[in-house]
Formats: sequence, structure tokens, C-alpha cells
Amino acid sequence: MYLFACFLPSPRGFPLRSWQRTPLLPRPLSVSPGGSRFLLCRLVQPWWTSVSQRLSPLGRNNKQYYTICYFQKTFLFLASPMATEEEGIWDFAKLSLGQREVMVQKGPLFRAEGYPVSIGCNVTGHQGPSEQHFRWSVYLPTAPTQEIQIISTEGATFTYARYAQRVQNKGIYVKRVRGNSALLHISKVQLKDSGEYECHTPNTDGKYYGTYSAKTRLIVIPDTLSATMSSQTLLKEEGESLELTCEASKATTQHTHLSVTWYLIQDGEGSQATEIISLSKDFVLIPGPSFTKRFTAGEVQLHKLGVTTFRLAMGSLQPSDQGQLFCEATEWIQDPDETWTLITRKQTDQTTLRIQPAVRDFQVNITAQGPVTAGNSVELVCRVIGSGRDPQLRGVWLFNGNEMAHIDAGGVLDLKRDYRERASQGQLQVSKLNPKAFSLKIFSVGPEDEGTYRCAMEEVVRTRMGPWQVLQRKESLDSRVHLRKPAARNVALSTKSKQQAVWEGEALTLLCKADGAKGPLSVEWWHIPWGQMQPELVASMGQDGTGQLGASYKELNNHGNIRLEKMDWATFQLEINPTAIMDSGTYECRVSESPQNRARDRSWAQKLTVTVKSLESSLQVKLMTRHPQVTLTNTFSLSCIVEADFSHLTVPLTVTWQFQPVRSQVFHLLVRIARNGTIEWGDFLSQFQKKTKVSQSSFYSQLLIHDATEEEAGVYQCQVEVYARSYPDVSGPARASATSHPLMIVITLPESKLRVNSSSQVQEIFINSNTNIECSILSQSTGDLHLAVTWYFSPISTNATWLTVLEMDHTNVVKYGDEFHTPRRKQKFHLEKVSQDLFQLHVLNVEDSDQGKYLCSVEERLLSTSGTWHKLGEKKSGLTELKLRATGSKVRASEVYWTENATEHTEAAIHCSVESSGSPASLLSVMWFRNREHSGRNMLLHLRHNGLLEYGDEGLREHVYCYRASPTDFVLKLHRVEMEDSGMYWCKVTEWQPHGSQGMWVSQASDESQHVVFTVLPSEPTFPSRICSSTPLLYFLFTYPCILFILLLISLFSLYHKARELSALRLNVQKEKALWVDLKGTGDWRATWKEEEDN
Repeated sequence: MYLFACFLPSPRGFPLRSWQRTPLLPRPLSVSPGGSRFLLCRLVQPWWTSVSQRLSPLGRNNKQYYTICYFQKTFLFLASPMATEEEGIWDFAKLSLGQREVMVQKGPLFRAEGYPVSIGCNVTGHQGPSEQHFRWSVYLPTAPTQEIQIISTEGATFTYARYAQRVQNKGIYVKRVRGNSALLHISKVQLKDSGEYECHTPNTDGKYYGTYSAKTRLIVIPDTLSATMSSQTLLKEEGESLELTCEASKATTQHTHLSVTWYLIQDGEGSQATEIISLSKDFVLIPGPSFTKRFTAGEVQLHKLGVTTFRLAMGSLQPSDQGQLFCEATEWIQDPDETWTLITRKQTDQTTLRIQPAVRDFQVNITAQGPVTAGNSVELVCRVIGSGRDPQLRGVWLFNGNEMAHIDAGGVLDLKRDYRERASQGQLQVSKLNPKAFSLKIFSVGPEDEGTYRCAMEEVVRTRMGPWQVLQRKESLDSRVHLRKPAARNVALSTKSKQQAVWEGEALTLLCKADGAKGPLSVEWWHIPWGQMQPELVASMGQDGTGQLGASYKELNNHGNIRLEKMDWATFQLEINPTAIMDSGTYECRVSESPQNRARDRSWAQKLTVTVKSLESSLQVKLMTRHPQVTLTNTFSLSCIVEADFSHLTVPLTVTWQFQPVRSQVFHLLVRIARNGTIEWGDFLSQFQKKTKVSQSSFYSQLLIHDATEEEAGVYQCQVEVYARSYPDVSGPARASATSHPLMIVITLPESKLRVNSSSQVQEIFINSNTNIECSILSQSTGDLHLAVTWYFSPISTNATWLTVLEMDHTNVVKYGDEFHTPRRKQKFHLEKVSQDLFQLHVLNVEDSDQGKYLCSVEERLLSTSGTWHKLGEKKSGLTELKLRATGSKVRASEVYWTENATEHTEAAIHCSVESSGSPASLLSVMWFRNREHSGRNMLLHLRHNGLLEYGDEGLREHVYCYRASPTDFVLKLHRVEMEDSGMYWCKVTEWQPHGSQGMWVSQASDESQHVVFTVLPSEPTFPSRICSSTPLLYFLFTYPCILFILLLISLFSLYHKARELSALRLNVQKEKALWVDLKGTGDWRATWKEEEDN
């Protein structure tokens, strides 16, 4: 499946705004492997051009070219060819779109009860790992909405209990076909398995996009197929005909097809059923591979007689048709994807067919070579002439009238004792060339092979009981083998192991063999080392068997290095043991024959190159362990494995184990296992020898270290030295050595399993009595563990800190805390270990100061063999609160239930009366509580017996007050009550009496009064309050005076302005009047005017 998106960049010279993004293919595009697809993109404006561009899709070779063609308004992208591995998301201009799709077989699927069922599931378009996980679930018809999980590739925890047993027994399993494809397989489907099956794949993509599950319906139907045929035994002659009838029927309500097949099981052990002929579900006759020719010739036929009857007809029966015949019926159904699936299969009883073969005459002919030279090979072939068809023959070879070998009709070869060894050495071979031809081949002919050879052929048939029955026997004429005498001898030089390369320290054995007539022979062995031209005499042996070493090899022979031996008259052996690198080179064997006439001495020679390989060239040492991280006190093992190409040799090894501690740069000897079995221990780790087991075998050494400690943490390595095999000097040098890579071993502490009882409790006891506080351990780790227990105490005071009472360390030593170190405190508190799981803190003569909370802290410590203590874990117990119970006197508060009302913003008082106050020497304290509707119970204040007043909330100090109005009356005073002060109020009165001679007071008794229902009523409104409560009126009162004041200012300003205008007008009038005065008064007028002007 492919999803494509195309973003077209703007071409050179073309405006970007004229382009647009065009998504390709609104649905997924399906591309077949090897096929092609065209992708289209359109432009906003038309233009003409063509571009060839190289693209690199994800997962495709960059050397593959693709083409984008631009024509008019259409862009064509051609990707051809496409391959299967390209399935996925392609990247075009870094824009791609991938959609996951999960597919299962289309349903409904009809399957028969008791037969296997497979449902395939495939996911495509996914990202993340190539191997996806599959989860299978089912929705049964009885609960179609309930998912029942069956199996998952993620693990066994997915399966529900309904299918757990079948999944565990492999009755239901998932077979992965590929990384993205899997099959759900049910071995034997049951009727109750009908339902809707869902395949779900977990998301591995960056986001959710696509489908992650698919469903199909499975319907299980009863098995109604039947196939019957009467069991009988038939005896026929070869060439006769045979007819057998089989009844096959079904009663399935669905539309199904039947196929019928006839089978033959031939006589013989392990024979498989051979298909004769079948009528397929498509009503097509198909012959078996072995009966195709006979079906074409019309000798094998299958006829359908009616609805349920099928008849097999065979003509010209052959001996190979003998055996058991049966009929198999198969029922097929067509699934919604139009594929045919097998749902049931039944077989009939078997009919035994015996065939008496006809007798046929034949002749036997033998062919052989003429005279052969000794040491060469000769082959004799025995052929059958006549007999028509291929018979079953048994071939027998005779030499000088005695049987030497035979091959039965089944191809089994039987050699007589004298020829078995020669055949095992590759000197003789008897084989069957074809059904009518047998071969006898002698690879190295000697004088003992001269004589008369004859072959016999027996036509056989296997009887009902199993053995072969001989029908007739024919023998060939005699064939004689002659040897030609060689003119000269040949010398063969080889190694005894047939290998021309040996390992250093391994024995080198050279064999020199001369052929020809038997006679007295002598031999000389020469060696040409590598890098030299001059040969060196190794050893020689005369005709009388006297041996002599060469000059350069006499010294080596003192150590038993060279051994010379005459095996027979013509075979000589040279052995060098052990070998060294300098023994490599070319060896020459010179064989001489010395008759009485010395002038006629003759010699023959042969050379052979031998390589001695160094042991160190292939020696490797590996150091391995299963647990590089070892838990303290556990056991771990180190394995030193020697890998070499000469592992087939038994060479002595010396293994040395070394150790480098943490924060050290020096390796120290742990143990050395010498090649003679001697063990030498190092002294760096003192306890190492006592707890370490050493085991060693060929090319393997192991250290098993028990009870690991922190001292064993560090780097280990092993060194291996290889010595020569059967070296006479035990103190000789090593032939090779190698050291393994360093291996780090880390020692870790075990995980603590300590659990302490964490439940809290309260103990109320009488004063001066004794009590026990328990510390119970529910579980702890195993091993050499010790516990340390510490007891802590917190007094009743709210600001008190936790004090250490006492502690018992892992060695059972008890130590008291600083505040409890006085003799009096030590007598009061002491610790007892009741059992391994229970510790008790005893408190004697409990006093008021002992009231408070107690807890214990338990530490788990592990002691290693080195004597070091390690802390594994620490747990704390739950709190135990110790309270004193009132004794003797009783105090009783008022039990009258009453209500109290108060007006808002006024003061209120609530009384608490004590009806019985105990002894005259006692004092009383009172605590006031309030319970409001939404806030719950709260302590308001506490008037202690010594007169101190404590508030539950410091914010109440200005609002609430308590005092004692009389010896039996306590008053709670509320200042300026608010509506939220409404609720239920009550008091708790406690009686205190003196105790001891240090002014200590002890609580003796307490009692709570009945609840007082306190209600705050809203106050009556006054004129000012009414004004303040009315917002419009309040605004009016503030705004109206301001407006009046502004109007007043405006009026005053207008009056002032008018006054100025009147004054100016009056001045003008006076001036006009001055013009009409008497001239006699002019001087006065001028004076007056000037005076006014100055003014």
C-alpha cells in the first residue's frame, strides 16, 4: 500500500503565488510488485516545460532514476518498476503520509469441530520496528460485547483463564509468518469456539493514524463427513485388473464440496502412503506422480457412481501394486475471499492386495578389462539381458567359485569378511549402476586378485512375511583377471594420518611403501628443512633390519625423538615424536634393492612436504561467567575456555588464575593447576582456598567460588600454557601460552525483605502501672542476618521532637539515649527480645511524663565471611500512643441540653457548669469545642489547670476568651459575634491531682458537657444602617451636596461679575455728568478728574 503527497516547488522564473499544494490520491494507492503508477499534480496557471529529476524514496537504491513530466496543467510522476521491499511510506520533497491498516480474513469462516483452524492477520503502513506485535481476542455469541483475550506475541500474561490451559498446551498458538504478518492457530477447534475474533496491533507510530484492529467471524459446525469401505484381503495375479468401491457422504447445511483420493501403502517397513488417483473438489481427476503414465494409458481410473459411491479401477496389476489400499474423503468449503479450505477429512479401512508375479526369462553377461598392471584398478560389470520390465534383482559376485559380495533388491550390500577391510580402506567397491547392472571395482589390484570372476542374478519378490523369495537364478560365464609384471618398482610416501600438516608436539609418522616382487630392500630417510638446500640424513635401515640415525639426529634420539620401524618387507615407517617447528620441510624416502650382483643395485625415491604448525598460532583463551554481578554470600563460577584448532589433541595444559582487586593495578596469583595435576594456591586472599572448588578438563577450567564477599570484587583473568604431548622432561618449556581478557566481578548486597508491623495503636493504662510495647517483624531476609532495634519516644507536647529511648545493635549490646541515660530512666525502660520476630519495650511505673508516642526502627545487617557487617535495609513500625487512664475520682459536667441566641455584633457568653468536681485538692481544666455545619469539629481554646490559656487558632485570640466565673462555672466569652459563629458549642472538663513530690499533676478523670446550640440573629436596622444599606441613597447623599456646592460657586461668581459691571457703569455716568458743569468750575473739574484718574 502506498500513500503519496506532492508539493511542487516554483520553477525558475515563475511566481510562487501561482503554485498550489495538491494532495494526490484521496485514498490509498495499491501497487503490485513489478507494476507502475502515475501520480498527478495540477497547477493554477498553464505553462509548458519538461523536467527530469532524480528522486531517492525511502529504502530504494539511489542509483534508480525516476521521471517527472510537466505538461499543460498536469504533472506526471512515473515510478517503475516497484519492488515488494518498497512497500511503506515514500518521501516526496520531505512530505509523506503513512496510514496503518490491519487486515484479517474476511468472514464468516465455517470450520468443522475437531480440526485445526488458522486465521491470518496482516498490518501495513506502520512505522517503528519492522516486527509488529499481535493480540487476539474473541467475542462469544453469549456475550457479544465482552472481549475475551486469547493470546498475544508479547507474552503469556495477556491470556485469560478461559484459554490459559489450551495456550499452555499449545492447543492455541500464534505463528509469525513475517514481521508484519501472523497466524492464529487452533489445533482442535470446539463448538464453543464460535464467535467474532479480533486481531489488534499495538501502536508503534509517532501518532494514531489508520486502523489498529480488524475482526472476522468464526462459526464451528459439527463434523458430518463419513467414509466407509469393507476391509478384505485380495489375491491377484500380475496383469489382472482390480476394482474397489468407497462410500463417502456428508450432511453439512453449508455449501461444501467433496474430494476423494485413493492411496496405496506398499509392503516394507516405513513405507509411506502413495497417492494413486483423486477426484478434486473441482471434479477434476488427478493421478498420483507414480501412476501418471498408467492413468494416461487408461490402466488407472476413478468413477463416481451416484452421489456417494466412488470406484477405483486398476488394470494390468504389477508386483509394485502389492500392499494396503484405502480411500480418503475430504470436505472443502469456500471462504468469503473465494479460497477453498479443508474442514474435515476421513479415511476408510484398508484392503490388503497380494499379487503373484509372473515368471520371465533373462540372460546374464559379464564384461571386464584385459590384463592389468599390479596396483592399478579394474572394473567388472554384470548386466541382465531380456526380462522385459525392470525386475527386482539380487546380484551376487563370485571369485574362484566362492561368494565375495552380494547386493539385494533393496540395495543393501553384504561383503564377506575377507573383503570388508579392503572396502573400508577404499580398495574395493561393489555398487548397483541401474536396475539391471551391477559393478565390482578393485582400485589396487594385487597378486591376490588374480583369478576367475563370475556373477549371478536372482529375480526375487518380497513375501507377505517380509523376506525375499527367489523366482529364478542365472549365472554369467567366467571372466579371468591377469596381472602384468611391472618393469620397475614404485615407491609411495605418505603420512599415517593422510595429512601433510601436523601440530607442534604431535607425532609425525611417515610411511614408505614399495611395490613389485617380494625381495630384500633397504631404506634411507632424508630431510630438507625449510630455507635450506642441502638434505640431512635422518635415519637408515639395512636389509637385515638394522637401523642407524644420521649425525645431526643422534643427539635428539637420546630423548627418544626418532623411531624407525619396518612394517613388512616393502613398508617402512619413520616416527618423530614430538615434533618441533624445525621439523617442517621436505622428506625423501629412498628404497634400494641389492641382489647378489652388486652391479645390478637399483633404487627408487619419493618426496613429501610436511608442515609443522605452531600451537600458539591458533591458541585463544576466553574467560566467561553467567553472573558478572554477584550478590553477597552467593556462589558464582568462572570458566576459562581454551579454543584452538588442535582441540582434538590431548595436550597437557597449565592454567593460572589471577586476580586484581578494586582500585589496584597489580594482578595476584589465586591458584595454578599444573599440567601434571598439581594445584598451587596463592596467599593474597586468605579464605579463598577454603571456599573455592577447582575443576579442570581438557581445554576447560572452572572456579566455583562459594559465599562471595566484597574481597572477591575485582578483575579476574586466566593464563594457559600448552606443553608438548608425551614430553619426557616435565620441567620443559611451554610450547605456547595465551591470556584471557580481563573480567570484572561486582559484589552487590542482596535485596532486603524486611517488613515490620506498621499498624498504629493506643494504650490506656493506670498511673504507676507497667506496660509492654511490641515491635513485631513480619518477614526478613535469609542468610547470616542480625537485627538492630532502636526505640523512639515523642512526648505529648505539640512541638516535641523524637527522642531515642534505647537501641540494641546487631551484637545485642543495649545503649540508652542521652535523655534516658539516668539510673532512674534505665530502671524504667528496658528491652527484651522475646523471639526472632518479636521485641518488647518494657515501661515500668508509668508516669504522666511517659505519655506520648512510641515507635521502633529495625535495621537488617548481614555478616560476610570476612567479618564485615553490611546494612541491608531499615523499617519503622507503626505508632503506639501511651495514655494514662483516670483512676479514683470522677468529674461530671452539665448534661442539660439548651440553646443560646445572640444578636449580631453583640457580645455573648456560654456557660459550662461542673456538677461534681472530685476531691478538694484537685484542679480543673476546660477545653471548648465548636462544630459548625461546613467546618466540622474544632478546638477553640484550652484553659489549663494552672491557669494558662492556649488557643487552637491564634486568630481567635481577639474574638474568644475563657475565664472561671466560680469554682464550678466556666464561661466562654465571644466578642462582636458574627453570623458564622453559629453552631454547636460544648466543653470538656478534666480533673488533675498532684502526684509525687516534684509538683507533678496527673489527669484523673474527664467529662464532656451537653452541646449548646448557639444561634446568631441579625441585628435591627437603624436610620444610619438603613442609609448605609441603600446604595442609591448613599450615592445621593454624597453626590447632591457636591452639586449644590458647585451651583453655589457658580452663583457667587455671577454676582461678582455683575458687581464689576455695575461699578464700571456708574463710573461712566459720573463722567457724562461732568461735561455739563459750569465753566466756572472748570478748574475744579479738571482737578477732580485728574484726581479720579490717579485713583
